[in-house]
Amino acid sequence: MLKIYKVVNEEELNKFLTREEFIEFLHKHLDRFGDSKEAISKSIDYAFSKNNGKGGFLLAAYYDENLVGTLVMNKTGMGGYIPDYVLVYVAVDGSYRNMGFGKKIVNEGIANCDGDVKLHVEYDNPAKRLYERIGFTSKYAEMRYSNKEK
Repeated sequence: MLKIYKVVNEEELNKFLTREEFIEFLHKHLDRFGDSKEAISKSIDYAFSKNNGKGGFLLAAYYDENLVGTLVMNKTGMGGYIPDYVLVYVAVDGSYRNMGFGKKIVNEGIANCDGDVKLHVEYDNPAKRLYERIGFTSKYAEMRYSNKEK
């Protein structure tokens, strides 16, 4: 049976695994669709922040006492004109894929939000189909401008 634990601060995280283990899991299992370990760590800092407009939570999913999935959900602080939450990262261990765990983890994340949720997914990411089956729709094309490339 899949057990999913909600984590809202560093102390709770340490009951399950270290921050480094959580980051390493995401970094490994997001593979080419992931970000740097530093970026993942920043998303955890944001989730655990008590500053106004910030916050969120993590989910750690276990099957037979093995960590099989994780999720990072951040508050946007912009409810009313931007969705209240952004699903920043979700990953399932490759050896446990196609067992419905990703869907259960994402649905648990949504259930723990008191507002709308958005996410960013690359068009060629196979997880895009999962998000669509859950009910996510494409409302906008995201465009970015980088000042670093000048």
